Amino acid sequence: MPQQSWYDDEYDELEPVHAIVSDLSDADDPQSQFYRGLAGRRGKAALAMTIVWSSTIALHLVSWGAWVVYGLTALMGVHILRLMAARPRPLPHPLTSDNSADLPFVSLMVAAKNEEGVIGPLVRALCEIDYPVSRYELWVVDDHSTDRTPQVLDKLKSEYPQLKVLRRGAEASGGKSGALNQVCALAKGEIFGVFDADADVPADLLRRVLPLFQSARVGAVQVRKAIAQATNHPDSGNFWIQGQVAEMALDAYYQQQRIAVGGIGELRGNGQFVRRAALERCGAWNEETITDDLDLTIRLHLDGWDIDFLPMPAVQEQGVTRLGGLWHQRNRWAEGGYQRYLDYWRWIVRNRMGTRKTMDLLTFFMFQYIMPTAALPDLLMAIARSRLPIFGPLTGFTLIMSMVGMMIGLRRFQTRTEAKAELEDVRRGRTYPGFSLLLQTLRGAIYMLHWLAIVASTTLRMSIRPKRLKWVKTVHHASDELWLEEG
Repeated sequence: MPQQSWYDDEYDELEPVHAIVSDLSDADDPQSQFYRGLAGRRGKAALAMTIVWSSTIALHLVSWGAWVVYGLTALMGVHILRLMAARPRPLPHPLTSDNSADLPFVSLMVAAKNEEGVIGPLVRALCEIDYPVSRYELWVVDDHSTDRTPQVLDKLKSEYPQLKVLRRGAEASGGKSGALNQVCALAKGEIFGVFDADADVPADLLRRVLPLFQSARVGAVQVRKAIAQATNHPDSGNFWIQGQVAEMALDAYYQQQRIAVGGIGELRGNGQFVRRAALERCGAWNEETITDDLDLTIRLHLDGWDIDFLPMPAVQEQGVTRLGGLWHQRNRWAEGGYQRYLDYWRWIVRNRMGTRKTMDLLTFFMFQYIMPTAALPDLLMAIARSRLPIFGPLTGFTLIMSMVGMMIGLRRFQTRTEAKAELEDVRRGRTYPGFSLLLQTLRGAIYMLHWLAIVASTTLRMSIRPKRLKWVKTVHHASDELWLEEG
């Protein structure tokens, strides 16, 4: 395959997003020019919450309010049912050639801060991946670690020539986005692959991901994520772990279906691959957001790029085992996800993405953010007027579609080991066909209720409290095998 097909960036229907965003500011710092128009989030959040709350109250007070909800439910329902009826796109065949002239150069990147427990296995896996050593490099950014991460990386550098380490000082800013932006200037790849330090990467991942970039419109690819502790692990019975397993199955299912109907594919940080040309047109990673992946998702689509999805194989990562850790992590995700709508709403409502993507984006914005925000005033008005919540039909439809999507996703992405174990249990009479799937779906639905509380509290907090960017990393733990190895 000609090398040119990997980085053809002639697609230029729209002015680059970074050029538009930079027009909104007067700052002199070139690095900040891309994001100068992103200020005033608290005011935007307060206005948005006021509109949602007042609209919810108004619907309770007018006689035709219920019909508005029925109409909205029908409109959203048509899109979701059309989405669920779509067939996922067939995946291209994996790369088989080892000829350097046929393969793109790939730069793999890991931003690590105090990751001594997990960075070693990841680096070894990435340095032993099934891809010609001459056609890829691995960059690990040591973001001023204070544990043994630097010593672990120094040892690994002597073993793997493709490993390069960039160390950032205490004065470095921008968190993960700043680390990635700094290493981009040094990386040589046409495609950038980004991983978290706790990732477990399949050996054939590059050979399966790269064919998805054959289309010149594809600016990025997200690999499906899975929970490492899902099976054969001491934490596999943990309620929060199994909830995250169901959550990721639901997310992966809707990712595939949304892309199938021309909707929005989204990046999820760990296991994301981005075309260099697309990243440069969008102005690099945003250092003024707490979820760089979700922010980049919007900017790529605004700039006319597509984001594809690789369902198999998955990149595994450690799930959160306690409610406290899950609450903090999901609050960050909720706030970062909400920020992107506040930052880019002008270009979204102008239909810069195109009708299909805009409709898809607004539908899921309604389900994920507007409805949870409206839940409290809806409940209070229902109690005050002795009636059912007015958004009941839309809430019920959302719950049913989430459970259906979760069930299909759990079945679709079930591993062979899990399928064999289930068949064996059925054969021995320990369970009934489909019972474990139904049980996991019900457990996942109960688990997902945490999102209502998180979004409601997050939107309220963003509206009344000034936000100071604080970079928080999820704590990753070494496996028992690694601790034994390192003694």
